[in-house]
Amino acid sequence: MGRIEKAFARRKAEGRKVFVAYLTAGDPDLETTEKLALVLESAGVDILEIGVPFSDPTADGPVIQAASQRALKRGTTLAGILERIASLRRRSGIPVVLFGYFNPILSYGVERFARDAAAAGVDGLLVVDLPFEEAGELRRYSDPAGLAVISLVAPTTDAARARKILRRAAGFVYAISVTGVTGTSTPKPDDVRHDLERLRAVTDLPIVAGFGIATAGQAAGIAPLADGIVVGSALVRLIGENTGSVDQVETTASFVREIREAIDGKRQEDPGGLEKRRGC
Repeated sequence: MGRIEKAFARRKAEGRKVFVAYLTAGDPDLETTEKLALVLESAGVDILEIGVPFSDPTADGPVIQAASQRALKRGTTLAGILERIASLRRRSGIPVVLFGYFNPILSYGVERFARDAAAAGVDGLLVVDLPFEEAGELRRYSDPAGLAVISLVAPTTDAARARKILRRAAGFVYAISVTGVTGTSTPKPDDVRHDLERLRAVTDLPIVAGFGIATAGQAAGIAPLADGIVVGSALVRLIGENTGSVDQVETTASFVREIREAIDGKRQEDPGGLEKRRGC
């Protein structure tokens, strides 16, 4: 059983849900990304999605687009990200999923990438612009390397196509909870419930819901419907707003603990209106 599977098994045994958090690698720099990864783990994150910055992130909204541009301007590369994950792996066993686009992998060299990613301690890959019909070029090397290729399923995906996509899925299923790009709209629990019921009919893999979950209240509403949730744009926004601040780490940790408590059903009222300030 790999690290991803163990994370889901542990939370299921506890009667709790998995918390997946997204960081844009290199924003504000790779050293801070590693530091924040450790902070997120200690605050209750179960799986890390490490975003590989790309110049044309078509699935991402303005928050992650801006973070990717900042990271690229600082010289962030895929090779540098893998080196930083290897460094993180020496201090942490948290599962790591690389989230990104196929162009950087292709430029790096697909076979070399699969080998180096596995050696660095990457557990899974989520390549948002690689449809399953074309994934063979990657899976030819990633499958033997033990890298789980995570499948994305959109609300507009019909049952027949979902069945095809999930036939060879691994790790977990990423259920997109809204139409459109990341961080630009709010998921509706009734819609998410319907979409997840469709997916459970065609796969036994754990299902996480992502895109648009930005506050503790939203996390509390969606978590009971899925096996886990993803928080991305809200976290990236918070990190960007606090870059250079001595309170960046504690502010980030506080937000993550808030989401963790909401997922676990321990959320309290928010008298200070933090959710409104952090929401999408």
